Amino acid sequence: MLRVGLSGTGRIGRLCIRKALSLKSRDFELTVINTTCAIHTLAHLLQYDTVHGKWDADIKINKDQLIINGNRISIVSERDPSLIPWKEYGVELVIDSTGKFTDRLAMEKHLSSGARRVLLTSPGKDVDLTIVMGVNEDRYDPARHRLLSAASCTTNCLAPVLDIMDQAFGVKRGWMTAVHAYTNDQNHMDNPHKDLRRARSCTSSIIPTSTGVSKALIDVLPGLAPHIKGISVRVPTQDVSLLDLQLVLKSPVQVADVQKAIQAAITGELGAYVGYNELPLVSSDYIGNDKSAVVDGLSIMTQEDQVKLLAWYDNEWAYASRVIDVTRLIAEAEQRQLKGGEQCVTKMA
Repeated sequence: MLRVGLSGTGRIGRLCIRKALSLKSRDFELTVINTTCAIHTLAHLLQYDTVHGKWDADIKINKDQLIINGNRISIVSERDPSLIPWKEYGVELVIDSTGKFTDRLAMEKHLSSGARRVLLTSPGKDVDLTIVMGVNEDRYDPARHRLLSAASCTTNCLAPVLDIMDQAFGVKRGWMTAVHAYTNDQNHMDNPHKDLRRARSCTSSIIPTSTGVSKALIDVLPGLAPHIKGISVRVPTQDVSLLDLQLVLKSPVQVADVQKAIQAAITGELGAYVGYNELPLVSSDYIGNDKSAVVDGLSIMTQEDQVKLLAWYDNEWAYASRVIDVTRLIAEAEQRQLKGGEQCVTKMA
């Protein structure tokens, strides 16, 4: 069983903890959490969440351990990744959800302190592989990939939908707008920020800003990424975002063609990550939905070779779910390697 450590207990970090411990996985176990948060505060914020509600889990504190549903998790507090005692706890994979250590040099600090692999919960710079489940997870090679990224919540929504459209019709170029719930990187009241628009109150305005989706998309769909431009518009809601995607295709299409192509694509394994819905729902209806993208069938529009579609995504819970899916992918690959090694030893004997 893969031993996993998690560093960073913000919104995504805490939801990754919820998701990991709700799975009762036999492939991996969360054994250590590195956090600058006081242990009593962490326990409370794990149990109670304004957006996602109370977690029905038994949470106890025993000195420097959290005991969650009987699982003992050691708590450490280091700001420098090179000082986190991963080796002491036998941690093999680190999920870094701090949002601070996103380049190769910073990620390697986790390796120097004993971990074998690092998985970022954000786009990374010069990583070995960026994984979007349902699109390119088959590229993961444990022999070559140690520094990994789970891309971003928006990339996890965009990439599978874009891939479906490209395989069905061929995509020439496109534009996307992420109508995104506000995040920790914004100010609740007007205060200094390097992005002057993000300096303004996130609860009072609709705020156009940049998005890092292009950086992550080029690692996932390199053939399409240069032809897709994007922007983000932050809106005064706490959770659930909306992808507005406009594409120029290689041939004319009708709305029914697009609907059928998406529905056909998600009948198989991709259906674990992409949904399709024709109910007249709104953003709050998708809180807690674990799909990377749910295409809004009522909003699809076409004009000759152009198509516009909307896709919903819970930018917190769905993304945390994908991070844990990538964790399971890594754990399963480790198990296959281990079994392969045991078989070789048996044959030699």
